[in-house]
Amino acid sequence: MTPALLERYRDRLPVGPDTPVVSLGEGGTPLVPAPRLSERLGASVWLKWEGANPTGSFKDRGMTVAVSKALEEGAGAVVCASTGNTSASAAAYAARAGLPAVVLLPAGAVALGKLAQARAAGARLLDVRGSFDEALAAARELAARGTHALVNSLNPYRLEGQQTAAWEIAEELGGPPDVLALPYGGGGNTAAYALGFREAGEALPRFVLGAAADRAGTVASAIRIATPVHAEEVERALADSGGVAIDLPDDEILAAWRLLAREEGVFCEPSSAAGLAALLREPPPAGSRVVCVVTGHGLKDPDAVDRDAEPPVPVDPDPDAIAAAAS
Repeated sequence: MTPALLERYRDRLPVGPDTPVVSLGEGGTPLVPAPRLSERLGASVWLKWEGANPTGSFKDRGMTVAVSKALEEGAGAVVCASTGNTSASAAAYAARAGLPAVVLLPAGAVALGKLAQARAAGARLLDVRGSFDEALAAARELAARGTHALVNSLNPYRLEGQQTAAWEIAEELGGPPDVLALPYGGGGNTAAYALGFREAGEALPRFVLGAAADRAGTVASAIRIATPVHAEEVERALADSGGVAIDLPDDEILAAWRLLAREEGVFCEPSSAAGLAALLREPPPAGSRVVCVVTGHGLKDPDAVDRDAEPPVPVDPDPDAIAAAAS
């Protein structure tokens, strides 16, 4: 059995011998070769498949640290604002820790698959009549009163945990890739990868970030964040790595989403394909080594399939009819 993330990297994370380990078996996610994308882009492409985490997204890496530290520091509850993945992760890890979780959701802006996870884990879900930014401001104010631990990525423990993905990539490849592509919503994951490569003493790969051109209304709900709270760290990572952030229309994000599923068999939520969409717009140098971070499982947003894929075709239980319908 793979040790918990906090146990594997205990000497490199902000935990001590008395820190309770709140874990669901996060981390150690696959680095999957992508042969068809490699051929298409003229580079060696791998997919860091973060949908394999316990609640189906990269958020679990940071949540194990944030909730473990909240428990250690005596928090009575946790709170977050979320467009979905944070809510699912916070609810699950709070339940594991025996803590109540309060989740503030921008009304009507969260995919149902993520709400189902948070509801099943017993979190208190509140629909905020406003944007994500307004929900986050309210969560921060509540946490400042000392009654709840904030577990959004503004909590530094979150980024400490999320940086472990950079360590795993460097360990598996024997060093950093030349290019790292990932979605850009709030910017916390970009900041975490930059922190991870720096703390490992590695050179930064060139960051290629895919953001939604319509940040407030994109179909890619997990990056539907109008004001990235980690914008300064992202700008530093881009400047230090010679990287680029690309604003993408929804049709390009969805095209990359289909490509991942139909050419590489990786079913992710639409926002998770934004890094690939940015790579397709800004191809890597020929022969370079590229890691594309795929941040969340497709079951997070099953409605995307209803919007974009063909429905089942009715057919009689007859081999000839089936053969005709399948052709």
